[in-house]
Amino acid sequence: MTIDALLSAAVQSGGIAGAAAFVGNKGGTVSTHTAGLRDPANSAAMTADTIFQIASMTKAVTSVAAMQLVERGLLSLDAPLGDLLPDLANPQVIDGFSEDGAVVLRPAACAITLRHLLTHTSGFGYEFMNAAMLRARGPEGSPAPGTKAALLSPLLFDPGERWEYGISTDWAGLAVEAASGMRLNAYFDAEIFGPLGMADTGFFVSDAMAPRRAALQLRGESGALSPFPVEIGGGPSAEILSAGGGLYSSGPDYMRFLRMILNGGSLDGAVLLRPETVADMSRNQIGDIRAGDMESINPMFALKNDPFPAQQTGWGLGFLINPNTGHNGRAAGSLSWAGIANTYYWIDPASDVIGLIMLQHLPFGDPAALDLYAAFERAVYRIEG
Repeated sequence: MTIDALLSAAVQSGGIAGAAAFVGNKGGTVSTHTAGLRDPANSAAMTADTIFQIASMTKAVTSVAAMQLVERGLLSLDAPLGDLLPDLANPQVIDGFSEDGAVVLRPAACAITLRHLLTHTSGFGYEFMNAAMLRARGPEGSPAPGTKAALLSPLLFDPGERWEYGISTDWAGLAVEAASGMRLNAYFDAEIFGPLGMADTGFFVSDAMAPRRAALQLRGESGALSPFPVEIGGGPSAEILSAGGGLYSSGPDYMRFLRMILNGGSLDGAVLLRPETVADMSRNQIGDIRAGDMESINPMFALKNDPFPAQQTGWGLGFLINPNTGHNGRAAGSLSWAGIANTYYWIDPASDVIGLIMLQHLPFGDPAALDLYAAFERAVYRIEG
């Protein structure tokens, strides 16, 4: 089945409202596919230039920004971050809970570094994925996304001990701000989006861009999708710009970013990173620790997800790495990640292939979204599924 037919079938089945999918390589975007609606409320059709909340696909952008500053000597991968970010100077680890429910803390065995943050081995997690982190907040509950308070959390384990997906990249964004002296949106515009010509990407959606926004949907208990107007990264009034999940982008824009990675840090004359830096980002940085398996304690927001359950997946400086051939076609050593509203990408250097598929509904890991993602990948590699 063709990619267009796959997308159309997913829409017609009622599994998704709409989707945009893109296939590319070092030389360019080779095919673009859309189906369904970007906003069912006004019957607006999905188009190639639709603007999505890309959520955790922001993390790769922040990783590039951090590595630019490493190249310039303004950040170090392995120096303690406490001097630059005083909130990280004396990290505390959850050591249990007292009889009255109060969290018991102990000093961390070592300092937090940028490498820990970019590899999600810092000890930070996400509250919607980890019950201990949520419980440690106490009766006051979770601070609002986009606030500094939302990032002030004890660690789940000593830095470097294991992999846990969470707010690490938000802290890396604060390190980028502190080291560069620039607000994160200004840095991204000057050093990444401007050079790459990514005019549709940023932490804010302009009035001119707003009509192209995809409406965020939520799958309810009945299985139907309904409007869920939430700003995942905290929105334009956020105190802290979410380096881990705050960006909006279009498919063509994000393809330019992915192609820059595939081309070793450069695109169309713009040089963002050295090839050796991208090689380091693309190499497993966490040894025998397994990455990628994510739990959930909030199934409305996200479902348990393990992209490669049969593989000892690794993590680079911003990307999941499958060490063996993927079950849907991508080669060993491919890079990938996703956004919580079911946007997904992979970069396959060995095959010179990029795949990007963008939906806009919760929960993350929704079976209809994962089935379409898998079928899309098989179609890219022309594998019968």
